[in-house]
Amino acid sequence: MATQPLVADAIAPASVESLFAVPALHCASCIAKIEQELAKVPGIDGARVNMTARRVAIRHDPMLDSPALKAAIAAIGFDAEPLADPGVDVAADENRALIRALAVSGFAAMNIMLLSVSIWSGADGATRQMFHWLSALIALPTVAYAGQPFFRSAFAAVRQGRTNMDVPISIGVLLTTGMSLYETLTGGDHAWFDGAVMLLFFLLAGRCLDSMMRARARAGVAALLKQSAPGALVLDGQGHSHWTKASDLRPGMHMLVAAGERLAADGRVVEGVSGMDVAFLTGESAPVRAGPGDLVQAGALNVDGPIHVMVTAAGADTVIADIARLMEQAGQGRSRYVRLADRAARLYAPCVHLLAALSFAGWMMAGAGVHQALLIAVAVLLITCPCALGLAVPAAQVVACGALMRRGVLVKDGSALERLAEVDEVVFDKTGTLTLGRPVPRDLDRLDAQDRAILLALACVSRHPLSNALRQALDGGEAAAIENVREIAGEGIFARHGHENVSLARPRSLISLFGLASEYRRGDHAILLGFADTLRPDAIEVVASLRADGLTILIASGDRPEALEDVARATGTTAIGHLRPADKLALIERLKRRGQKILMVGDGLNDGPALAAGHASMAPASASDASQLTADAVFLGDRLAPVVVTLRVARRTVQVVKQNFGLAIGYNILAVPLAIAGKVTPLVAAVAMSLSSLIVVANALRLNGSAK
Repeated sequence: MATQPLVADAIAPASVESLFAVPALHCASCIAKIEQELAKVPGIDGARVNMTARRVAIRHDPMLDSPALKAAIAAIGFDAEPLADPGVDVAADENRALIRALAVSGFAAMNIMLLSVSIWSGADGATRQMFHWLSALIALPTVAYAGQPFFRSAFAAVRQGRTNMDVPISIGVLLTTGMSLYETLTGGDHAWFDGAVMLLFFLLAGRCLDSMMRARARAGVAALLKQSAPGALVLDGQGHSHWTKASDLRPGMHMLVAAGERLAADGRVVEGVSGMDVAFLTGESAPVRAGPGDLVQAGALNVDGPIHVMVTAAGADTVIADIARLMEQAGQGRSRYVRLADRAARLYAPCVHLLAALSFAGWMMAGAGVHQALLIAVAVLLITCPCALGLAVPAAQVVACGALMRRGVLVKDGSALERLAEVDEVVFDKTGTLTLGRPVPRDLDRLDAQDRAILLALACVSRHPLSNALRQALDGGEAAAIENVREIAGEGIFARHGHENVSLARPRSLISLFGLASEYRRGDHAILLGFADTLRPDAIEVVASLRADGLTILIASGDRPEALEDVARATGTTAIGHLRPADKLALIERLKRRGQKILMVGDGLNDGPALAAGHASMAPASASDASQLTADAVFLGDRLAPVVVTLRVARRTVQVVKQNFGLAIGYNILAVPLAIAGKVTPLVAAVAMSLSSLIVVANALRLNGSAK
């Protein structure tokens, strides 16, 4: 039976899809603006923005060409370029630019603050003016360079007759810098270059963190696609073989796949029998036997012997590419959780503008001069800068992530802590998650010392998964001397020890049909060695602790139902088997529609879409690269306790975040009236803003001991 695609093609035959790179995307309002406005353009059926990848996919009439679509995006206020290669990372340059701007602003802020200390200490006259000029020489190029991300965004918004968060930031920085330069030129006593540069540094730090988190999300999809081979050895009509790149493979071609190679395309086995490692699809640690007529997938590892495969799907049509699309779509959907907050944040800009303008107008009507009224308006803009509010979340996240790292939990996305605190149901994969994910030999104590030595010698000459497990279990012993060693693909290892034939081979007994097993033979004597994928040492206790914390537990696995029985019975948990990647994703989505906040814990490539779709996700360090990159957190070691620790730390972090918001809002309630009353200069405003940020950070540091 042919493999069905995991993702249906949503594009009507009469439409085509074009990709555009839009580097200026940085907030949810940008997404709404582009998607809504492009949908109104005649000939465009719809647009889908991927903020993580900084791309816009437009479904449109074939008569619309790239210049027309580019002009439509430009009319909304965004520069765009056609993107022919979907693999191009258009956000990488922006990430590097933000990091450079952060480094420049941080270095400049430190130097200007050192100069300001001398002024605060009482320097006056020519000395004060010299320090002001030195500060100006550092601040002016710094503001011009490091402020570009905000200035460009603000200018694009104003040019289109709209506003965003970058508009008041840009006005505040430019007015502060301009007033400081005016004071320096006229020999004034005060300049506020330190406030302007420090403001840029704090804001750039937040934007860099956001950019790096999105880069990790893109890396998850890229790592998944790298699982398939770069190409294959293809047979032509004359029986000659030649190397062909994966992008050039087409249905109907015939691939020769040697033992140890991964498949570059989906196909059907024409000749040969081998074991295929398809853990990325099923989660099973045991190789699956594949022979003539069986379907095999791109990314599968050919374990035993050479096979001849006819290509049925290649490139973007393979199962592994479908999984990558599911991960990207699910990850993008998860970002919608922040859209409500972004819409509320858009009210900040007009409120700040109005407050500063009213302050300026009020003081002008009260008889103050333009200079004094402008200084008060600038102080209002600076003191209302959302630095403390902006740090309320990331400061707590950074400290909590550091505490978790010391406990062996690597949190890659700080915002995941908020989602982890909301979790009310945990969905575990079985193989490699609740279990160790590797076969462990049983009943080795039945062997005497000589048999153990022979078995170790046989296991050391093979790279089969069961041989690796035996070698690890017998590690520390001394291997026996064996000779005439030969390994037959799909059969086992055969050798001689002294005058006896010895082997580690496929069992001849039917007792192994429903379990992993190998048969050790010495002469006429044979011993069946069973293998099991054992539970993690603390899995039962962890499941009990999660239930005690009020969480619902479910096991969702690609394994056979009979393989789940022991684990389900031991943990007292409901288990669902035979789930493929799309099935796991559908299960998560179904639970989400019921209002559940799901923590997905998995390790295989088959868990990738579900990890991306879950409200939050975790993976063990033994997981595939793609799963580790997709998951919000990765835990080290063989124990499952970090899952419980992470959830508890996440709840504590949310409590501290709420406290930080209270401190930041309280600061504004006290400081803003003073600024409007003219009691705060721009310098004091900058210092107050920094002090509020330090208080928020100090409160967040209490999380250092939360992971004990």
